[in-house]
Amino acid sequence: MPVTSLAVVPAAGKGDRFGGGKLLADVGGMPLLDRTLQCLLDAGVDQVVVVLPPAGRFDRVRLLGDPHVFVAVNADPSRGMLSSIQVGIAAGDGDPILVLPGDMPFVSSGTVVAILAAYARTPRVVVPRHDGRRGHPVALPGRLRAAILAAPPTATLSQVLAAAGLDRLELDVEDAGVVRDVDVVGDLL
Repeated sequence: MPVTSLAVVPAAGKGDRFGGGKLLADVGGMPLLDRTLQCLLDAGVDQVVVVLPPAGRFDRVRLLGDPHVFVAVNADPSRGMLSSIQVGIAAGDGDPILVLPGDMPFVSSGTVVAILAAYARTPRVVVPRHDGRRGHPVALPGRLRAAILAAPPTATLSQVLAAAGLDRLELDVEDAGVVRDVDVVGDLL
């Protein structure tokens, strides 16, 4: 049975469509990335690995100093999000492995708790679903660690999961935050 949960927060993208500074944008009086991290910490995730780009100033993100939060750097984030997930998985350890992109500040901690509980009942891929749309965070069995790390970094997580052929539980949730990422400034409204 899982004793340690790991969350990987890919946050190394450029955010070009946002116009820069996306992860520092104000959301409810705190930087966007702090909001994303807060929901994981409030849900009781044991270890959170935030994957950042090689350059960037994140001084305002206070939760990067939390004892449960660790920073890893993706030396070449242009390879895609899976490369950041790989960096995060290599830097941490846990089962399940939650993946929550850094630009998803509207996920509730209650939803993360529900995903962890569903995983504890049946250790398999757990994907939240709102109004028929799949979202994040996704819970992955720790046994997928080697397959994810061995995949080409330019692949997608969906491709890795399809190749693994594992059963997936789609967990219906009321939380619209699971399908609400921030790509442009208007997504904060």
